[in-house]
Amino acid sequence: MVLLSVTLLRSRTCALFVHLTRKVQVRPQAGPAQTRTQCGSSQTSCHRTTHSVHFRPAPAAAPVFFCGHAKPVCFQIQVKPKTTLSLQPGPVLKQCRDHLHTSAPRRALPAPLLWMVLKPLQKLIAIILGRSIRKWWTSLPDNRRQLMREWTWQHRWHLAAGTGVAMVIIALLLLTHLDESPLTGRTRLLVFSRDNYMELAALTSKMYLEEFAELLVPVTDPRHQAVELLVQHLAKSNKDIPEVSDITWSIHVVQSPNINAFVLPNGKVFMFTGMLDAVADVHQLTVVLGHEMAHAILAHSAEQASLSHVVDLLSLILLTAVWAVCPRDSLAVLGQWVQNKLTELMFSRPYSRKLEAEADQVGLQLAAKACADVRAGPVFWQQMEVIGQLNGEPVLPEWLSTHPSHKNRVNQLDRLIPQALDLRESCVCPALPATDPRVVFSKSVRVLLDQEKGRPEGANMPHSLAAPLAQTLLPASPKLAQANKGSIPVKISETDVLMLRGTDHDARCTTPADKRP
Repeated sequence: MVLLSVTLLRSRTCALFVHLTRKVQVRPQAGPAQTRTQCGSSQTSCHRTTHSVHFRPAPAAAPVFFCGHAKPVCFQIQVKPKTTLSLQPGPVLKQCRDHLHTSAPRRALPAPLLWMVLKPLQKLIAIILGRSIRKWWTSLPDNRRQLMREWTWQHRWHLAAGTGVAMVIIALLLLTHLDESPLTGRTRLLVFSRDNYMELAALTSKMYLEEFAELLVPVTDPRHQAVELLVQHLAKSNKDIPEVSDITWSIHVVQSPNINAFVLPNGKVFMFTGMLDAVADVHQLTVVLGHEMAHAILAHSAEQASLSHVVDLLSLILLTAVWAVCPRDSLAVLGQWVQNKLTELMFSRPYSRKLEAEADQVGLQLAAKACADVRAGPVFWQQMEVIGQLNGEPVLPEWLSTHPSHKNRVNQLDRLIPQALDLRESCVCPALPATDPRVVFSKSVRVLLDQEKGRPEGANMPHSLAAPLAQTLLPASPKLAQANKGSIPVKISETDVLMLRGTDHDARCTTPADKRP
C-alpha cells in the first residue's frame, strides 16, 4: 500500500509539473551508467503558459528532460533563474518507468448527423407525452377537471407572461445564430457551423462513392477530363472568392441517364452523364456547374438543415398538443400528417425555392467570370421545359415543388443577364457572337413543335433534346453526334474550355462591390 501511494503521488506530481499536449515524463539528468528513469523532481516546479514552460528552480537545480513515449525523442531543459525556458532536443531515452497517461482522443459525431439520428426520437417522445397527457386528463373525475379549468383561468396572465418570456428567450437564442451569406450579404439563420457540416459532408461523400462505385466513369475518360477541366477553370476564375479558393474540388462522373448534378459542401462534384447529354455546349454546362458550386460556397445545405432543425423543435410543441387534444389515436395520426404537410408547404419548400433562386444568381456570376456565354443559361432551362412537355411529364404547381418552375427560372435569369454581361466584360473575356442564343432557341422550338405535330401518337420525344437542337441553336457550339449511336458522345473537350478564356487564360477577375448580386 505504501509503494502504491508513493507511485500515485509521484504520478500526480508529474501531472502538476507538466501540461503538454503530448504524453510526456520528467526525469533528472542521468549519468552514463543510469538505465532507468525516475519521474518528477522535488527541486523543480512549473506552470503552463500559452507558448512556453516557465520554471522556478530551487538552488542547484539539475537539467530536466521531457520524454514522449509516442516517439523515442526527449527534450532537455536547462533550468536558469528568472528565465523563460524553451524545449531543445536531448538524448534518447531507452526505458521509462512512470508515465503520464492522457485520455485517448475521441471524435464526437457531427452535430447535423446527431440531429438526424435524434429527430425521430424527439417526435416519438412528443407523441408519448401528448398521449400520456390525454390519458391522464380523461382519467380525471369531472370535479377535478373543473378545478383545473378554474385554476388555469385564474392564472391565465401568469401563464401568458411565462409563454412570452419563453418566446423572448427563443428569439434571443435565434438572434445569436444569425449569419451573413457570402457574396449576397443576406442575413440567415445558421445553427450548424460550417466545420461541423464539413464532417457530415465527408461521411456523405463516402456514402455516395460506395453507392456509385460501379457506375463511376474512369478518370481517363474524356467526359471526366472535360468536366474536371471545366470545374478547375471555374475555380481558378473565381479564386478571389475565399469560399471558392478554400475548397479542394474533386470530380466524379456517374454513368446514369438521370439529368442531375450536385456538389457537396466539401467540394465533391458528382456529374451524371444524363446531364452531359442534356446540355448543348460548354456554356450551358458552365452555368449548370456554377449553380451547383454556388450551393456549396453559400453553405445552403447547412442553412436549410438549420431552418429544418428550428422548425422541427418548435413543431414538437404542436405535435404534443395534437396528440393531447385529439380524442382518438387515428385522429391524432391524421392531425400529425396535416401538420407535416403544412410545415413543408409553409416553410421547407418555399425556403428551398429561395435558395435555388439564390444559387441561380450566384452561379450566373461564377459563369460570367469564367467567360461563359451567360445567355445560354436561360436556354438550358427552356430546353428542360420543352423536354418535359414533349415527353408528357406532369407539371406540378410551383408551390408544391422544392425548385422554381422552369418558366420563373428563365424569367429570373433573363433579368440577371445584363448584369452578368457587364461582369463578363469587366473580366476582359473574348467577345460574344452577335447572335443571341435565346432568340435562336425560340425560332428552333417553333420548328420542332411543328414537326412534333406530324409524329404518330404515342411516340415520345427522345430523352435528349439538346442533340437535335445544337446544330441549329448555337452556331459556336461543337458538332454533336446523335445520342442513340451506342456510346455517349463527348460534347465538351479541353479546347472548348480553353476557348472560354481565349488567349488570356491567367487573367484575374475580381467582382466589384457594386456588381455583386
